[in-house]
Amino acid sequence: MSESPEVLKPLKTWSHLAKNRRRPSEYEITSVRLHTSMNNPDKPWEMDTNLHMNQWYLKYRNHSPLRLEDWDTYRDPDAIVYRTYNIMQDGQETYVKSLLDQFNEREHDKAIDTEWVGKLAILYTPARYVFHALQMSSAYLAQIAPASTITNCSTFQGADSHRWLTHTAYRTYELSLTHPDAGFGQNERKHWEEDEAWQGFRELTEKAMIAWDWGESFCAINLVLKPAVEAAILHQLGEAGRHSSDTLLGMLCDNQCRDSERHMRWSKALVELALENSENKAVLTDWMDKWMPLGINAVEKYCAALPDSAEAISNAKAALEKSRENLGV
Repeated sequence: MSESPEVLKPLKTWSHLAKNRRRPSEYEITSVRLHTSMNNPDKPWEMDTNLHMNQWYLKYRNHSPLRLEDWDTYRDPDAIVYRTYNIMQDGQETYVKSLLDQFNEREHDKAIDTEWVGKLAILYTPARYVFHALQMSSAYLAQIAPASTITNCSTFQGADSHRWLTHTAYRTYELSLTHPDAGFGQNERKHWEEDEAWQGFRELTEKAMIAWDWGESFCAINLVLKPAVEAAILHQLGEAGRHSSDTLLGMLCDNQCRDSERHMRWSKALVELALENSENKAVLTDWMDKWMPLGINAVEKYCAALPDSAEAISNAKAALEKSRENLGV
């Protein structure tokens, strides 16, 4: 008489979460270890090894000089998931909509003086180009990141960049209605491509977008370009707006800074995890040494076009350098 087979107890959760010996959180269930392309280090995708996509991921992700035994140990400090992100940003968009409606009812744009209108046409409405670049770059990082928890952060960051872009586009149209001769909605590309104020950001943005290695892409975008945008555009332009009675611009920039603060939290947490491998310190430092001069150049050129330019340049550079100091690289 044969023995009965052993009855296996069903797992109460995913096997990779069972060792925690506690009920997994919503974040852990929906975010951790979801990249099947990390299962086989020699063939990310279950196709011909020589397939271009396989070779791309091998070169720019699996063989990146930024190395860690297990990137899946990364956790978003804010533990955001798709559900909570939508709840959070729905509230933020409700706030922005109320701002736009209230200032429109007060005919805010009619009170802006001619000199500041000219500054907005050159320094504000063309910002949608850099915001769109941040959106696309975040999407690339989300696609090539070595852990699903990093991908989630990058995806939400891209959605935030889209928020910034749509706010800017909306204001561009509003301003064009009140100031039809200022070139709003017509000259942004020309300013982006030719105006001296944007050439530092254009160089940094275009070069950062072709930093294909996932680690260098993260460094160029999250540790240099984004802090430069935040220091120069969100902070210094927003402050200049307040000094020019454009309170709406300052408040819109403040709202966008809430997103950027969250982006820096997850970026700093990823740097801290990477530095658990001591060899990564030199890798990150080399990348920062490569990209930071472009960031400094970008904020200098941009802030030189702002009112009180000397103070704006000094403040933006100090903020960018402080950001690097806080990262420890």
